[in-house]
Amino acid sequence: MPAPRKVAEITIALRWGDQDAFNHVNNAVYLRYLEEARVRWLADVAQDWDRGDGSKPIMAAVQANYRRPLTWPGEIVVQLFCEKLGNSSLTIGHRIVDAADKSVLYMDGNVVMVWIDPATGKSTPLPEAIRAACA
Repeated sequence: MPAPRKVAEITIALRWGDQDAFNHVNNAVYLRYLEEARVRWLADVAQDWDRGDGSKPIMAAVQANYRRPLTWPGEIVVQLFCEKLGNSSLTIGHRIVDAADKSVLYMDGNVVMVWIDPATGKSTPLPEAIRAACA
């Protein structure tokens, strides 16, 4: 099976407020970093990804492997990969690595995004711009 295609690398600066009482970035914040990277990538792929034909992406599943703690100050790179294209879904692999040394892995896993019609809650076909960006 071929390696997943990398579709984006998004750099994000860690913020002081991302830390918890244990002086490391809270595990829930990692998911916010992933969300930020996905939204930036989607905005680059299609300016109307959240308006266009009325369909919207929702996160249907997430798998997150926390490999090591993040601490402030620092900068990370979120790498996104197209793992699987379905009719209405997209599995996006992700890796959070250190911006200065990409061999340092903080998190990996994937999310499944499904495009739906918000009025009906039913799935809709993937937008062509998304499909083209992953092909």
